This record gives sequence, structure tokens and C-alpha cells, in this order.
Amino acid sequence: MKNLVIARRYAKALLLIGKEDGQTKIYQDELNTVVRLFESHQTLEAAVSNPLYKIGEREKVLKVIIEKLGLSRVMTSFLRLLFAKRRIAYLKYVNEFYQKLADQLDGIERASLISAIGLSSETAEKIRASLMEMTGKKIILDQQVDPGLIGGLVTKIGDLVLDGSIKTQLLNMRESLKRGESV
Repeated sequence: MKNLVIARRYAKALLLIGKEDGQTKIYQDELNTVVRLFESHQTLEAAVSNPLYKIGEREKVLKVIIEKLGLSRVMTSFLRLLFAKRRIAYLKYVNEFYQKLADQLDGIERASLISAIGLSSETAEKIRASLMEMTGKKIILDQQVDPGLIGGLVTKIGDLVLDGSIKTQLLNMRESLKRGESV
């Protein structure tokens, strides 16, 4: 829990810098790039964040990564600060918070749409438009397929879950029958 509080604090600080210099989108992209690199090359992440390696060697690896990616001066300073404060291992969480904060700043809401089968692009677009109308925000829709739903849809926007799946309807019906209610 403490790690998430720390990560949120760093994300907010970077966002404030981005708001001041108008570079929030650039920092968002750069932070995402570094995190994706670490996710795809976990040995590289360990070479930077694992305290079992010598600090000087880890710092050299970070410097090479920064140079190869051609990161901005602010992002370079930010990553070096995280490294110096021994917080570089929290980078994934910092990125998650930064992405959410940057989206809020831009009036964007991320939603997930889970269906039993793949949906056509027209259907997905109609759902996205309905969600935009409902929230008053631009919606970025992440589509997933879960055959376990049997049919129907489950949509998640932040803390709101709209569950219209047949699986849930059957479970509700079963619970009603157990309680002796008429269906």
C-alpha cells in the first residue's frame, strides 16, 4: 500500500511538471515506452532495479537505456531521481497513476468491454458512443473476449460495472430460486 502512495506522489509531480511546460503527452508516451521496455525485457529491468547488482553498474544500464530511447531532459531527470531515491522498481505503478491522471486531464475515460464472442466494429462503436453520452467524456474502449460469460456483455468504467451477461443472470436466477422467490 505504501508503494502505491509513493508511486501516486511521483506521478502527480511529473504531471504537474508536464502541465507547466505543456508536455504531459510527451511524458506519458516516454514513461509508457520505458515501462513497456521493462515489461518485455525483465532482465533489463532487474539490471536497473535489483539491489543485488552494484549501484554503479545499475546506473550505467539506466544511462544507456535513456540514451538509446532518446528521452527528454525532464524524463531523464525523473528516471534518475527515481533511481537515486531507490524507487525505480515502482516505475510500473508510477506509470499506471500517470496514465490515469493524464487521461483525467484530457477528459478521457478508459472502459473495458467484455463479451462472450468478438463484437463487430459497428457494435463496439455504438457501445462506445453510448458510454460517451452517459459519462460526458471521451471513451477509450478495451475489448476482451471471455467465453465463460455464455452471452451478453460486461462493461467496466472506473468503479462502475454494467453486467448484462447471461452468466450473471443465471447466477441471480439460481440465488432467487434458493431463496424461494418467484423468477
